[in-house]
Amino acid sequence: MIIITGSAQVRAEHFEEALHLGVEHSARSRKEPGCMAHNCHVDAEDPLRIVFVEEWADMAAVKAHFAVPESGEFVAAIGAMSVAAPVMRIFGAEEVGR
Repeated sequence: MIIITGSAQVRAEHFEEALHLGVEHSARSRKEPGCMAHNCHVDAEDPLRIVFVEEWADMAAVKAHFAVPESGEFVAAIGAMSVAAPVMRIFGAEEVGR
């Protein structure tokens, strides 16, 4: 499994639009093959920080997701509304139980 975390520190005047785009992007992404979870959150400690947590079946699914034009458009749009470049980290993971 691949886990992706991402975040964007959004300018206050763009927050509502950025959050709407983030929720829309997550909903669209969940329909893609190999997407196990894709969620958009607001950081409880920083209300202008939007956080994404994603789970993908494998790296092929992630690469296909990045190739979707809407994914690139989303990254460009959210980046334009942010105070700095959005942050993204990609991890290979396996569930180890509880």
